[in-house]
Amino acid sequence: MNIHEYQAKALLREFGVPVPRGIPAFTVDEAIKAANELGGPVWVVKAQIHAGGRGKAGGVKVVKSADDVKKESSRILGSTLVTHQTGPHGKKVNRLYIEDGSAIDREFYLSALIDRETSRVAFVVSTEGGMDIEEVAKTHPEKIVTFSVDPATGVMPHHGRRVAQALKLSGDLAKQADSLLSKLYAAFTAKDMSLLEVNPLVVTKDNQLICLDAKVSFDGNALYRHADVVALRDLTEEDEKEIEASKFDLNYIALDGSIGCMVNGAGLAMATMDIIKLYGMAPANFLDVGGSATKERVSAAFKIITSDPNVKGILVNIFGGIMRCDVIAEGVVAAVKEVGLKVPLVVRLEGTNVDLGKKIIAESKLNVTSANDLDDAAQKIVKAVKETA
Repeated sequence: MNIHEYQAKALLREFGVPVPRGIPAFTVDEAIKAANELGGPVWVVKAQIHAGGRGKAGGVKVVKSADDVKKESSRILGSTLVTHQTGPHGKKVNRLYIEDGSAIDREFYLSALIDRETSRVAFVVSTEGGMDIEEVAKTHPEKIVTFSVDPATGVMPHHGRRVAQALKLSGDLAKQADSLLSKLYAAFTAKDMSLLEVNPLVVTKDNQLICLDAKVSFDGNALYRHADVVALRDLTEEDEKEIEASKFDLNYIALDGSIGCMVNGAGLAMATMDIIKLYGMAPANFLDVGGSATKERVSAAFKIITSDPNVKGILVNIFGGIMRCDVIAEGVVAAVKEVGLKVPLVVRLEGTNVDLGKKIIAESKLNVTSANDLDDAAQKIVKAVKETA
């Protein structure tokens, strides 16, 4: 789960992390009021969407008068920002953040994330702040320093020294870096974050280290422990199909392809998407119905797939272990009878109650193509979609 910059900064502020003063605004009038409350003389008008690259897309503007706050707020609010993370359709701006301007001396990059190899929180630090860290990693990997923190000890003094050394900080700034690292780690672990990115982390003209931007994502599996975090969720930033899937505990992610997939098991779902690509087309979604899905959940999953106008064909690939093939078949039949079937459908069933599942589909008299195995299923759905294109 992602949250907006202003929400991330409010959360970090609770842990003593230094961030500029700012006030969220949902209307132009609220933006003007926020600017007057902050006092200026320099403000930053920031679009609030769940995507990076806002500045390059015109969604972040530094202004020096209340009239310009009004002008830029009117321009940004309600507009659609297209960045390298939004995709070509972009995201509509429904919220703004009016923030104090900062006199920047130097910009750095700092982030914390889960290192799957060590099962620890890892920090990534670079002197190349304000830039795309992936590009820095490609062109100047020597400018990136990474290290992990032992959960048994937490952040230690040597971690702070590592950051100060990487960013070429000394004296009081080195002490600030050490304190900041401890506070960020405390926030990361206390709130079950999966990513905490500060880009840029800046040194101001008066020698203060502050987090000028903040991007935070949370571990969805831990949200039950954090009602305060769940309350920050902005549904307007999420795909409607993904929201609907979450109501049925379905693991669904919308993609850009044209073949809808319904599979049980994340590994099998990945393999299904890969083989669709192998035969020249792309999946429209990742969808894992899980091992204990009911007829109702399967039916809901099928409806979500068919609600995507980009879907030109559907592949159901089920290997029944815990999941029974007859339950899948019943769900698919129920959904098709309710919403109709306007695109080719290929079903591959194998495992528990497979014969019963195939019988249910056969007796439904639906226009469904059966497949013997995954390779056969992928070839059939790709061929069917190409023939109807």
